[in-house]
Amino acid sequence: MATKDFKEVDSNMLKTTLDGEAGIIFHDVRQVPFKIYGLYKPETESVFKRMPDEIGLNVNAGVARHYICTAGGRVRFSTDSRHIIVRVVMPYEARYDHMPRANVCGFDLYEDTPTGSRFLGLFRMGTGDVSHGYEAIINLPDSRMRSLTVNFPSYNPVSSLEIGLDENAELKEGAKYRADKPIIYYGSSITQGGCASRPGNTYESIIARRLNLDYINLGFSGNALAEENIVEYMAGLDMLAFVSDYDHNARSVEYLADTHCRMYKMIREKNPDIPYIMLSRPDFQKEREQSIARRNVIIDTYRYALSQGDKNVYYIDGESLFRGPDEDSCTVDGTHPTDLGFAKMAEAIECELRRALKDYHF
Repeated sequence: MATKDFKEVDSNMLKTTLDGEAGIIFHDVRQVPFKIYGLYKPETESVFKRMPDEIGLNVNAGVARHYICTAGGRVRFSTDSRHIIVRVVMPYEARYDHMPRANVCGFDLYEDTPTGSRFLGLFRMGTGDVSHGYEAIINLPDSRMRSLTVNFPSYNPVSSLEIGLDENAELKEGAKYRADKPIIYYGSSITQGGCASRPGNTYESIIARRLNLDYINLGFSGNALAEENIVEYMAGLDMLAFVSDYDHNARSVEYLADTHCRMYKMIREKNPDIPYIMLSRPDFQKEREQSIARRNVIIDTYRYALSQGDKNVYYIDGESLFRGPDEDSCTVDGTHPTDLGFAKMAEAIECELRRALKDYHF
């Protein structure tokens, strides 16, 4: 019997096309009333990036490759358009054998309401080559006014993004975050978003929706090494809180010991009052002896902070994050979280942020 094409079996597997969509006007997201979050000076830079070139190009080769990936980037706006289209230009398409394309180079859409944000859809790019970009559409059921957030890809550079709306649609500012300052997250490929199914399922994105707080994702796959120049850069950012997910990429236990507490001291020197959350790696069982030794380094930093009278420092034990009946479903490859793994990480970090930022009355 001949094998059927998937299109014949399940129409839901098809990309939603733009065919027949007339009367669409495209808007550059760098222009008002759109508001971009999580990216460095997006209104003036020719390519979206997460930090300035003088830092991104001078930390290490891996950071130089990944700082132009748009992990954590978001654009917010409000519209009554029934059609939301993304027109994306990319310098190339990154590919991974363990991570969904929808997260690597995809965009997803959320509606922001006073009671929280909810998923509206994925901008489906199809199965063809998108190395230079693509267009994709989400059709909404009605034309009521909605506040929307579009999440940028976790692992791909983006040169430009336009949003297509019905030509007669209203376009206004999007929802505001609860605080003006962002949470800064620093760490490895897990921090960057590997291997969520789509950008909205990274732990930072989940927390941002639950708490309505802005953030900047400074995860650098394989290359979070806490060098002094990047730590100095982060210390100088105007932040609401700092989350140190720095463990995985340290070359050894000794390297972690040389850099982990130093990073705490540098961040704390310029930010004496912000909540500082540190966690050990969640895939604890993969290399248990190494994990225990690394965890001890992080606990030593935590104890040092407490000994200095720091009353706004918090520690999360990575061994506990995936624990439970579905522990073996929390990673793709023994290291990088699935959506379930990211949800569990988000729950633990959110808990500490709620405690640390209780004055915001969540």
